[in-house]
Amino acid sequence: MVTSNRVPAPAPISCPNCGGRIELHGFAHTRSAVCIQCCTVIDTSSPSLQILQRFDKAQRQRPVLPLGSRGKFEGKTWEAIGFQVRTIYVDGTPYSWHEYLLFNPYAGFRYLTFYDGHWSLVRTLRAMPAFTVWKGRKAASYEGRVYSHFQNAEAVTTFVMGEFPWAVRVGEKVDANDYVSPPYVLSSERDEKEINWSQGVYMSGEEVWKAFGLKGSPPQAHGVYLNQPNPHTEQAKRSWRTFMLLAAVWVFLLIAAIATAGNREVFRGRYRYVHGSPGETSFVTQTFNIPRDGNVEVEIKTDLDNNWAYFNLALLREDGAQGFDFGREISYYHGSDSDGSWSEGGRSDSALLARVPAGTYYLRIEPEMDAQASARASSGMSMNYEIIVRNDVPRFWLLLLALPLLLIAPLRHTFRTIGFETARWSESDYGAALGSSSEDDE
Repeated sequence: MVTSNRVPAPAPISCPNCGGRIELHGFAHTRSAVCIQCCTVIDTSSPSLQILQRFDKAQRQRPVLPLGSRGKFEGKTWEAIGFQVRTIYVDGTPYSWHEYLLFNPYAGFRYLTFYDGHWSLVRTLRAMPAFTVWKGRKAASYEGRVYSHFQNAEAVTTFVMGEFPWAVRVGEKVDANDYVSPPYVLSSERDEKEINWSQGVYMSGEEVWKAFGLKGSPPQAHGVYLNQPNPHTEQAKRSWRTFMLLAAVWVFLLIAAIATAGNREVFRGRYRYVHGSPGETSFVTQTFNIPRDGNVEVEIKTDLDNNWAYFNLALLREDGAQGFDFGREISYYHGSDSDGSWSEGGRSDSALLARVPAGTYYLRIEPEMDAQASARASSGMSMNYEIIVRNDVPRFWLLLLALPLLLIAPLRHTFRTIGFETARWSESDYGAALGSSSEDDE
């Protein structure tokens, strides 16, 4: 009984150019093989072993993944039997990547691509994706996932090694398009005869090294690859979920602060000040009771109009045991000029005394105005004002300060996510680095 764990022995052939021995691991699937001794591409589809091409030995390149290496992907063992280098040219600058052909005699072929430390495991598709538009760009849809167009370029085969299930040639050109939805990439390759579609999934070098049991460390990845997963996306999502939870706690604490604060009005008095009127400008109010230990807010409301006033205030305990001196300046000016209407200041202000013991108190009030400042005011050196005293006023500044602090982590991860995507797309046809490239429909 044949089992999928048995690997057949390779079939040898001799190079018709130099006589070198070539072992075919793909058996009947192999249509061409490369004699690495003399850089000759051989047609292995017939017993005559015709020479398809000879290429310059100076083009030799060393594969990162040795041919003949066996690794395990998708629960199956795959052998690296072919290696090719493919190149695109952007503004005259060549960019090359490696493609490794993987073979399993019972499961067929897979491809492993490598560029600048980034890897993708690729399979050929048997059905074409559907074309659509995403965010104003052309896109492709496959198995419920939308892939945004990334890049179009002419890809040229610049080196080959090993064996292949098609008649491979150095210099072979295809029109290539990549569509991305990290960690996946859809790629189309079109020549004069046909178009082939494939789907790749991103892999780290560590995953590849582990799958093939290779010693040492894989080449270090540089930059951001087209289908590389954004490492900051999940962090950003977790940070925003944590923020939403903490924001709910923040709202609860805010509501609790409002609900538990007394915010009692304990005194209100209306007065008029006229400069030069008989008697002392300083006076005291009637007594009032502050029922709870805590803060006390003293609010002053005036009818100042293009004028200024200063209030010397003191909150004094009736028994003389304690007093709080403070002052407030209030000014309000408005007018118009060549830029339009303007205003400055306000007609009211308040002072908050943080720790005031419960008890009976009164206010000493001494207002004053400046003759020069009041010269242009229609009311002159006079005003009406109101004093309001409240006890146990809710204070939200600590909670309000906490909210932007809670936003630091999610915003940091979000900006990192955006930066990563910006780096990714800067290498595409839509980035400033490459400008606009061909976007011919498939």
